[in-house]
Amino acid sequence: MNASMQLRFKPAAQPLLSVVVPVYNERAVLPLLHARLTAVLSGLPLRYEIVLVDDGSRDGSDIDMADLAARVLHVRAVRLSRNFGKEAALTAGIAHAKGDAVVVLDADLQDPPELIPQMIEAWQAGADVVAMRRRTRAGETATKKLSAHLFYRLLNRVSAVDIPEDTGDFRLMSRKAVDALGQLPERNRYMKGLFAWIGLPTTVLLYDRAPRAAGHTKWDYLGLLRLAFEGITSFSVAPLRIAMVLGLLTALTGVLFGGWIIAKTLVLGEVVQGYPSLIAIMTLLGGVQLVSVGLLGEYVGKTYFEAKQRPLYLVRDIVERRQTSRSVGVRMVEERGHAA
Repeated sequence: MNASMQLRFKPAAQPLLSVVVPVYNERAVLPLLHARLTAVLSGLPLRYEIVLVDDGSRDGSDIDMADLAARVLHVRAVRLSRNFGKEAALTAGIAHAKGDAVVVLDADLQDPPELIPQMIEAWQAGADVVAMRRRTRAGETATKKLSAHLFYRLLNRVSAVDIPEDTGDFRLMSRKAVDALGQLPERNRYMKGLFAWIGLPTTVLLYDRAPRAAGHTKWDYLGLLRLAFEGITSFSVAPLRIAMVLGLLTALTGVLFGGWIIAKTLVLGEVVQGYPSLIAIMTLLGGVQLVSVGLLGEYVGKTYFEAKQRPLYLVRDIVERRQTSRSVGVRMVEERGHAA
């Protein structure tokens, strides 16, 4: 950290930095995560808090988080009632962050906490959002890298919002950006898209993504495919338009083929023998109809869940250690539910 940064904050007006970390079955990496975060944050000229959000872990991560929060002043454990998914856990953490700036990073330490000082410098320079773009992606297969590249190319072609390629959840947001994000009420949340949607002055920094510090990834290809489809359907109606165009082309082909059969029969007097072709056409039409109905159903389903207005997540409890002027004590709060 350079000297110019050390001189920016006045002791009486030190801002509060919140670091939000969604956690799901990351027990093996939690001690190292806390050690590296503390080493970085304790050297900064500001106050800080670490908000750990347990997303229904089954390996004891929630127990270790609560124990850590009960012992350490700067740590708060927000434990959800079950597994709601990373997007919901991320939303919960941001909602419970109290800082003037909020940093979001993954628990597996693929996003190096040592980059936080650079992010703060960019924030001080006027950026409301500091997005971290992966220059390299260690530990990922060539297939995953290629599929990610193709997905972002496709998403940015069909979406009205420009979502930067190779930019994940690792970022810093000012309180202004956090409050803007809090105004977005949808329950089908694709956070990378929502981060981009709010706009605001953004600085992009490059970094080399490290391999996992411990454990194994919780994302399989099917989960990544679902997330990709969520991203496309959340920020574009292009699939519906493609289905409509495909239907029109199929109908046009049918009209032309039907006209050819009529002309051949009336003009040449030939009876068209085409049982195999008839079956093929019927199969094609049935497939187009099913795909179109499926796409329409996906959007209707999203509307259905939005209309029900269920909370995005439920908080089981919040564990934190609070220091007052007279004593230090553990505070455990039970909360019922939160919408987006």
